[in-house]
Amino acid sequence: MVSDLTRMIEQVSREKAVERDVLIRALEEAVRAAARKKYGPDYDLEVSYSDELGEIEVFEFKEVVENVTNEHVQISLEEAHKMDPESEYGDSLGIKMDTDAFGRIAAQSAKQVIMQRLKEAERDIVYDDFKDRRGEIINGIVQRFDRGSIIVNLGRTEAELPPKEQVPKESYKQGDRIRAYILEVKQFSRGPQIILSRTHPNFVSVLFENEVPEISEGIVQIMQVAREPGARTKIAVASKDFDVDPVGACVGMKGRRVQAVVQELRGEKIDIVTWDPDAAKFICNALAPAEIIRVVVDEANRSMEVVVPDDQLSLAIGKRGQNVRLASKVTGWKLDVTSETQYNRDLKDGYKSLLELPGVGDKRAADLYQEGFRSARDIANATVADLVALDGVSDKRAAKLIEDAIQYTREEEVTEETATEESTESGADGVEAVNDPVNETMPDAET
Repeated sequence: MVSDLTRMIEQVSREKAVERDVLIRALEEAVRAAARKKYGPDYDLEVSYSDELGEIEVFEFKEVVENVTNEHVQISLEEAHKMDPESEYGDSLGIKMDTDAFGRIAAQSAKQVIMQRLKEAERDIVYDDFKDRRGEIINGIVQRFDRGSIIVNLGRTEAELPPKEQVPKESYKQGDRIRAYILEVKQFSRGPQIILSRTHPNFVSVLFENEVPEISEGIVQIMQVAREPGARTKIAVASKDFDVDPVGACVGMKGRRVQAVVQELRGEKIDIVTWDPDAAKFICNALAPAEIIRVVVDEANRSMEVVVPDDQLSLAIGKRGQNVRLASKVTGWKLDVTSETQYNRDLKDGYKSLLELPGVGDKRAADLYQEGFRSARDIANATVADLVALDGVSDKRAAKLIEDAIQYTREEEVTEETATEESTESGADGVEAVNDPVNETMPDAET
């Protein structure tokens, strides 16, 4: 026949999803604490659960001695023989105690220990469930708001969506369903803390992984994600199979796959671009839909100057620089986007500045230009070692060239500052600015 205690252990184990052994250990510890509270620390006690009897048994152990000096842990041979006729000196005699004698206060203490152990066991189970789920997307219900954080009910526990992990334009009310990325799982004495995010770039990655079978199967890879939460995301993808178009796979038939992601992100724009091992090609893809005329690569500073047609400059830069900013993040290169007209003007002015350096003629200017020194400023920023690599340039000549270039750029900066001051004064005066034919033909800044 199953005892009431055994039945209770089985029931709590099912309802709380706590292993039976954990409950039994908690019960044993609770009864041990109750016994200590009643009898004090001097007794040699042993507490164990008996499956056969379905109860907690408490035994006090006493050593059989000739002269009893501590009756709590010692017993005379005469008294021992009353319990076990075969007892001898040196034996340890176990005497079963009456657990009912512990009293109400001891029972309350036992209850507190059991409840504490149950809570700890539940916290450990929750932590074990979530510690390996970092990087997953989870569904929950908005339960309440706490100092800007959204507390999300995940069923068996709660999670926190801090303000910095919330998309600025999104708003929720109590009871709303919410999906978020598990950013972090920490274990504290009060229980596990689960931190969620809806702004992390990996949130977009996992959404695509859930929507695009080719990604979950490893055929298409997400190489990089750059995101401005709530506004726009650029995602770079590559395919391991030449027959599979990575961008097409992510977009899906009639755009259904990408639209499912956009819907979850509440209208956030998504640009899907093809990743390329060639940095210049990758950047051309990342700046799409703008057409790229030329890319000038600076490997040393990991930067690129990107030249686009005049009529596509605003398209390449994007609203408030968003397109070029995201392209820079997704590629990992610093980008400087300029129009074709401006680029040609800068080349012409740069070449002209080379010719204005003392001792630099057409041939030397052409040689310098071919080696990547396209202006006097480039020469000023060079080292002697950079210049002596050119034919016919000695250390002395290289040093003089750099000195002249530094002097030229300084004079140029002074001239520009003077022109700026004069322009400001002219504009403040009012008359000249209105009648200036150049100002009359300048387009409005907003257009």
